[in-house]
Amino acid sequence: MQYRFFGKTGLKVSELGFGCMRFPIIGNDKTRIDEKEALKMVHHAIDRGINYFDTAYPYHAQDFSKPGASEPFLAKALSNGYREKVYLATKLPCWLVGSREDMDRYLDEQLERLDTAYIDFYLLHALNRKSWDTMLQYGVIDFLEKALKDGKIRYVGFSFHDEIDLFKEIVDAYDWSFCQIMYNYFDEHFQAGREGLEYAHRKGLGVVAMEPLRGGALVTGLPAGAKEVLNIAAPGRSEVDWALGWLWNQPELAVVLSGMSTQEQLEENLELANNQSINPWTTEDKLAVEKATRVMKDLQKVPCTTCGYCLPCPEGVNIPRNFSLYNEHHMLNDPAAKARYHGLLTEVERASNCVQCGICLEKCPQQIQIPSQMEHVSALFDA
Repeated sequence: MQYRFFGKTGLKVSELGFGCMRFPIIGNDKTRIDEKEALKMVHHAIDRGINYFDTAYPYHAQDFSKPGASEPFLAKALSNGYREKVYLATKLPCWLVGSREDMDRYLDEQLERLDTAYIDFYLLHALNRKSWDTMLQYGVIDFLEKALKDGKIRYVGFSFHDEIDLFKEIVDAYDWSFCQIMYNYFDEHFQAGREGLEYAHRKGLGVVAMEPLRGGALVTGLPAGAKEVLNIAAPGRSEVDWALGWLWNQPELAVVLSGMSTQEQLEENLELANNQSINPWTTEDKLAVEKATRVMKDLQKVPCTTCGYCLPCPEGVNIPRNFSLYNEHHMLNDPAAKARYHGLLTEVERASNCVQCGICLEKCPQQIQIPSQMEHVSALFDA
């Protein structure tokens, strides 16, 4: 495993981080982690050198308004000496905070859920204009300073989903140690993007990249034209290799988070992380990725990463699944997408059940105009 210095902290973190949002689950219930398989994955990852683990209060919950199973499971996985081998990152659920006291309450609850005396890296989760202004109103700076002084957290950061101007404003507003941004070759100039990456790096922040595979779309959803471009450039190289290699070739990044759900995915990621020096990134690789990206951008209709922040919909519409099927139809020219829309989604979950209330708009990190897009989805699949 290769390591990089994590900004001004001076700590060395593994270039491959373990994102704990997508542990293997039992059946189709994302709230029930398959602990036997997940324990094997976590311990194997640590034994192979991964030392950065990222979780959050709602991961593996039914929706983001509730505490999930990820933090308590990770506490179990990191017992028996493993906690001392890793840096643990989790996040304050900003959208649930209604007062200064709530911040202390959630942090104390998370320390208990994680069964740890301190959290190495604590983030304000999914900041946008509304949540940042709310956090300032409730005295978040005082909260962070007190938590640091009390030894409950060691380093402070934030994850981000908004425009570049706000990103710079937040970076400049406090002496952060690190930040986490959505970043992959398809979204190089989206939200914080490359400009934000370079800005934060110059300010001494360690930068963590989330969504390196864009919710899996850069693997399973890659259109034939993009695959052809990449395969001509380097026959046999996997889509995962292309996506992670592009990120690891950027020295401003400290950690690339990968949400691995199977042992096979973990092994593939470990092998790629360990083989970077053997297969160096070339100018031809860079040009191939740029060309493949142009192919995809000509086809994709909705920039949804299936993060689930928009849920629950008060009417029961499964917003991410509708968008996934819509994009599959357009990106892959997939005639089965309409059949899956009617076969996999209940009548309540379909786009046709959207009442245009707009509650989802302020929740969406990608700022998708969800109600109007639901009309397009319904027009395609319900016709």
